[in-house]
Amino acid sequence: MKYLLCFLLSLAISNTGFAQNKNEKTFKDGVYTMKQYYFVMLTKGERRNEITDTTVINNIQAGHLANIDRLAKEGKILVAGPFGDNGNWRGIFIFDCETKEEVEKLLSTDPAIAAGRLAYEIHPWWTAKNAVFK
Repeated sequence: MKYLLCFLLSLAISNTGFAQNKNEKTFKDGVYTMKQYYFVMLTKGERRNEITDTTVINNIQAGHLANIDRLAKEGKILVAGPFGDNGNWRGIFIFDCETKEEVEKLLSTDPAIAAGRLAYEIHPWWTAKNAVFK
């Protein structure tokens, strides 16, 4: 399995042997179809330490979780979760969207991002189609 994932990743990076399609790429032999998702790294936001009121923090977090739940039910977020340490990286999302702009629009609905408690980086991410299970 490890070798298969490395092989698929190297092919996705090189784009060699793929038929061109915006969010999907299929090997010429049709064995594998790669699909583009968007990987979002959530990081500590610039205002994270400015907001110290526990009630406010709890309300922001409740809104953050409700937003994740809504986006998951809409099929936009496939993976979401926090890291288990207290580093700068706070968590990840994997979005199933057509464009980076769509991801940015959806991220703007997150109360923790809007409040500055979280920031983010967006990266296009490829994997074999149907490797992400809903």
